[in-house]
Amino acid sequence: MNNRKGDGVSDSPAGRLQALFEGHRLTPTQRRIAHCMVRRAADVPFLSSVELAELAGVSQPSVTRFAVALGFDGYPALRRHLREVAPAERTAGERSEHNEYQQAVLGEIENLRHLADLLADPAPVARAGGLLAASRPLPVLGLRAASSQARGFAYFAAKVHPDVRLLDEGGSMLTDRIDAAVRAGATALLCFALPRHPREVVETLEYARAAGLTVVTVAESAFAPVAAHSDLLIPAAVGTGLAFDTACAPMLLGRVLLEAMADELPDAQARLEEFDTKAVVRGLFVE
Repeated sequence: MNNRKGDGVSDSPAGRLQALFEGHRLTPTQRRIAHCMVRRAADVPFLSSVELAELAGVSQPSVTRFAVALGFDGYPALRRHLREVAPAERTAGERSEHNEYQQAVLGEIENLRHLADLLADPAPVARAGGLLAASRPLPVLGLRAASSQARGFAYFAAKVHPDVRLLDEGGSMLTDRIDAAVRAGATALLCFALPRHPREVVETLEYARAAGLTVVTVAESAFAPVAAHSDLLIPAAVGTGLAFDTACAPMLLGRVLLEAMADELPDAQARLEEFDTKAVVRGLFVE
């Protein structure tokens, strides 16, 4: 998803990093560094090359080569550039004013702001909504950390879409279920992909595309491993301030995609009203 200013670029630290990396042919190691920098966008201008290398799980010389690949003389020049474009109110000492729990919440607020900036251009989401609405059935994939995102989407999507098939368990049956969906008429697949990325998800997306499905993916970054196997990837950053990643932005993006899909389904409102009527008769919910 292009997010350049004027056609959707975010003015957040993560958005400026995304713009900096665009147009460069990066090696897998360099994409790993870029991915790490986007996830830690607020901290990167204050990290040494050694610290960044440790966070990304690469060697320090790899960080130097990465900076050169972006057109800088070395990592110090890249870091100076990042400090120049960083918002004035973001300083190294800012985080000390909040405890770790507050920092995690503030980080998620920043992720949601970034998502709001991306959605300034609604075209990618509208395109995704059309693809998902037209696919009968609609397979929804999400394994491990992303399984709850896939399950949540599938739960609500089933209220307006006639045939949603949740794929939240791996194993040898996964490709069988892709084949079954294609035979039944599926034309698209929605994938939720969050770190750490299971190899099985990447392999499944590769298989799905080879089978003729158009892959729409929600991932934490345009540099995620699933990007190469997605026809349309819309990024939504995850929070990394706690022991386990937080995924408020991917969850909200899933609901936005639901809205876009429902807008393309002419009988969506009638289906919702039918469900509400039956829920009342069954006494399904406590008022």
